[in-house]
Amino acid sequence: MRKEINIQVSPEQAADPALLKSAVSKSARLPADEIRHVEILKRSIDARQRKVRINLRVRIYVHEDFEEEEIKLPNYPDVSKAREILIVGAGPAGLFAALKLIEKGFKPVVLERGKDVRARRRDLAAINRNHKVNPDSNYCFGEGGAGTYSDGKLYTRSKKRGDVNRILRLLIAHGANKNIAINAHPHIGTNKLPRLIQSIRETILRHGGEIQFNTRVTDLLLKESRITGVVTQNGDKLESDRVILATGHSARDIFELLHRKGIAIEAKPFALGVRVEHSQELIDQIQYHCEIRGPHLPPAPYNVVKQVGNRGVYSFCMCPGGVIAPCATAPGEVVTNGWSPSKRDLPTSNSGIVVSIALEDLKNYKQHGPLMGLEFQKEIEQRAWRLAGETQRVPAQRLLDFTKGKVSASIPKTSYQPGTTSVEMGEVLPNFVNRSLQEGFQLFGKSMKGYLTNEAVVHAPESRTSSPIRIPRDRDSLQHVQVQGLYPCGEGAGYAGGIISAAIDGEKCAEKASLGLK
Repeated sequence: MRKEINIQVSPEQAADPALLKSAVSKSARLPADEIRHVEILKRSIDARQRKVRINLRVRIYVHEDFEEEEIKLPNYPDVSKAREILIVGAGPAGLFAALKLIEKGFKPVVLERGKDVRARRRDLAAINRNHKVNPDSNYCFGEGGAGTYSDGKLYTRSKKRGDVNRILRLLIAHGANKNIAINAHPHIGTNKLPRLIQSIRETILRHGGEIQFNTRVTDLLLKESRITGVVTQNGDKLESDRVILATGHSARDIFELLHRKGIAIEAKPFALGVRVEHSQELIDQIQYHCEIRGPHLPPAPYNVVKQVGNRGVYSFCMCPGGVIAPCATAPGEVVTNGWSPSKRDLPTSNSGIVVSIALEDLKNYKQHGPLMGLEFQKEIEQRAWRLAGETQRVPAQRLLDFTKGKVSASIPKTSYQPGTTSVEMGEVLPNFVNRSLQEGFQLFGKSMKGYLTNEAVVHAPESRTSSPIRIPRDRDSLQHVQVQGLYPCGEGAGYAGGIISAAIDGEKCAEKASLGLK
């Protein structure tokens, strides 16, 4: 017999199978000697009270042995001689679109402007050590997209968009830890992601798909209102009447190309702000109400949302036990992001703290039209670069000084490898963003005692939270509203917000792109 229950236990009980079995026995009113196994189905942490508890959904095996399920890949066919469909971009949307096309019996041809995961590392090192940005290979561009080297958080609120569990199972089948299907806020870790992405690549190639690295798309081939193929930076023309456009939220050249060709794009709201770094020990103390985090608790995250006037100020992509990384995608700009290794065991934590930017905020901006949000981002990033001495050093300010508009006399060493430059953030950020953040941080300090400290350091800007552009598509066919056969997809098209939702959208676009084909 099997029985499922919800139970709340201590961290020690959750970590010890014998203690957990005893707690389950008591809660389910079952003799312990009748319970053969306790399988954890879902796990989350409740740190709202002084004593931290673990919420579990468990399946109890009573007089029945447990056999662990082996999660396998689908039985993919060989598509090496099948009809080809082009995919532009090898991020989560593009890679999962490729897997779905193979499943449907079509050959994906993936065009990726950047390098494979291993070769990307040299370009990341060049940003950190030499302040040199390769516009085709960086933290955002290359195999696996921005997710490969920026954390691998798998939490999504987009459960209505598709089958989240299916995506998690595919990741597990490619080598991810099975805990991602159990934890409420699953995370893979930057150190684990490259091997996982490489495994997905191997699956695509093994079943007849194709991936071309160092292949940047520079033009779209159109005949009347239908896509007929693409042109690469070498002048090569690749023909296909189905193109999935999955280029990510930082592929500004693609947005500019679409606008130049008269293919409809729209400005959309986004968020922009800073990235703040605290010691992980402090965040643990605040969140877990303790002096020292216990051995059975993970490094604590936080999630804060405040309203300042009519504007949201909130934490974004919080990275416990992680570092701040330089994520510029072109020379002459500074951009920050954060990531954590799988164990989240580094001494610092960081989070984007951002302000919602409505289109109304940009009505008086010098740039109008669909690219105005993009140009707004770009101007701030370029200003940050100039203020940092035209290097990848990042403008920085101690947190309490930031709330007072005071230039910090010194900046403590932070995890941001290229280094920092002491700057008053009002020189980097627009006034309405700066003011909102100053008030927001003060509100954060009231709800998280100890958070508002001058030992924390603000880095700017955090500007790539989401795409400032939406590429409009038909709700039913998912094709572009003007161009038949063109499928705008994922974060860059404005239809996803993270690895899981991008993967789901990639699968959906692949399903639609394959309809009616033989």
